[in-house]
Amino acid sequence: MATTSSPAPQPSSQSASGDTTRIAFPGGQSQLPGDAAAKLDPVIAKLKEDSGLRLQLMAYANGDQDGANKARRLSLSRALAVRAYLIDNDIASTRMDVRALGNRADDGPADRVDLVVINR
Repeated sequence: MATTSSPAPQPSSQSASGDTTRIAFPGGQSQLPGDAAAKLDPVIAKLKEDSGLRLQLMAYANGDQDGANKARRLSLSRALAVRAYLIDNDIASTRMDVRALGNRADDGPADRVDLVVINR
């Protein structure tokens, strides 16, 4: 029996600035990879410059249909790791929306967190 998956939700269309940063994670891991700071620090600087910007953290994890719950939990753990780094660097949690999308990645690698900068 074939199953069709619904397309992954797209970032909010609220005047998106078009900036997306992708953090790739090793399979099965939720700790921030070593190169994450180099990718996140410019996003932090941009958010500190403009208080009208927000972030959507869209997290994914590899998994099949049977492991969908596990994939969603792993993607949530990844998003929360990125969120914790941002909070530790003085970005308010109220400026971030976390979306744990599990194994619903249609484009790009399955094991990642995409940070999408949007205007309020």
